[in-house]
Parts: sequence; structure tokens; C-alpha cells
Amino acid sequence: MTTPRPIRETPQQPTDVEQAARAASQPVPDPWGVKRAENLIAGLTGVLSASIVVTPAGEISEIHVLAQPDTPPKQVVRNIESALMAQLGVRVDHRKISVAQTADVRPIEQLQEEAIASRAKRRVVIFRDLSVRPSEKLQRIMVRVRLGYGERESEHEMEGTDTYRNRVETAARAAAACLDDLLADNSIALEGAALVDAFDRRFVLVAVHGLGGREAQLLTGTCEIRESPERSAVFAVLDATNRWVDARR
Repeated sequence: MTTPRPIRETPQQPTDVEQAARAASQPVPDPWGVKRAENLIAGLTGVLSASIVVTPAGEISEIHVLAQPDTPPKQVVRNIESALMAQLGVRVDHRKISVAQTADVRPIEQLQEEAIASRAKRRVVIFRDLSVRPSEKLQRIMVRVRLGYGERESEHEMEGTDTYRNRVETAARAAAACLDDLLADNSIALEGAALVDAFDRRFVLVAVHGLGGREAQLLTGTCEIRESPERSAVFAVLDATNRWVDARR
């Protein structure tokens, strides 16, 4: 009686998908440092950013560069070829280098400053400063407001009773006085200020008389109270008068 031989299982060969997955998980050879090369290129004159694409063998297949418009693209390419050869000993065909240029690239901080300045120019009268301090008299306060109009500035200080509603009206009177000082050919007079509750929020509502020549007009403005009632009162006055002032500028 013969003993049956054990059956040996033939190991399964990995599929093409598994082989591709294993190859993808293996680190790509980087003999000379792709990141170092990108930093080297980005540091060249006129270059804003650089991105290098390599083959699985670690060879350069593409170099994409964003450059400023004041440097010719051919000069940028030559600078890249020379820098890679001199610093890393890597020779690159110029046909693998693509250069894109932009006409307006500035730091984000500069763009923000320009946007703020442009927005400020569209406003006729600009808020400069506000301060609130106790008066020498008991239960009274001093509100000082400073506004700007073109290259001119005006500052006025008003005294009022230290109550929530009167603090609002005092700040509004100080703002109206600044406007009246800044507008040489026109006049501004505060009619009144009130607190209004609406939409689960509190607002300052002001009424201002604008006097221009023989014309008198009642102007109204609002501002939601967020930081302080005095600050909102000043912005409510500006909300009421900016268009009126702009029409007479």
C-alpha cells in the first residue's frame, strides 16, 4: 500500500493591480533632492515659485516655473539650467522647462492695504478716533470724536450725562459738530438719537439736518451696536450724512 504524497499549494503570483500598488508604495528615488532643486530655482531672480515633476526613476520630466514679467522667459530658462548644473550637477533639457509669467503679483499684505485704502477713498468722511472718559462733574462723561475729510481732520469733545441713552446722544452730537466743522459750505445739526430694538438686535438711530445753501434736508442713519453705543452713534451719523456730503463734494 503506497502512502499518498502531500499536495503542495503553488504560491499565487501577485496580480498586476497588486504589483502596481506595491510599486506605488515604494519611495521614489531622489538622488539629488527634488525639494532642494525647487528651492534653488525659486530663489533665482524673477522666479516666484517652482515645481518639479520626476519619473519613477528619479529623473526630471518637467519643470514648471512662475516668473515675474520683467525677466524674459528665455533668460529664466538659462538661469535654471545654469543653477541646476552648478549647484547640483544636474543637466536639464531646456524643452522640459515651462515658464509662466504674471503681470501683477504682490504680497497679500500689500493687496489688503490697497483694498482698505480704496474702500476708504469711496467714503466721504472717515472715522479716525473715539474716546470716552469721566467728566470732572459727578455722573457725567466726556466723549471725544475725531473725523477726517480729505486731508483735513476735526476733533470735538462733548459732555453728557452718564446714562446709556445720553452717552449715545453725546457721541452723536460730537460727530455732528466735527462734520459741521469739516464742511465749509454746508452745515450739519443733530436732530436727535434713539435706541431701537429690532430683529433681536439693538441699533442706534439718528436724525440729522443737512443745510446746503437754501436747501434743508432731514437725514437718517442707523448702526447696530456691537463694540460700544458711542461708537455706533458716530457711525450712524456717518451713515446718515455720507451720501449727502458726497453729492456736494
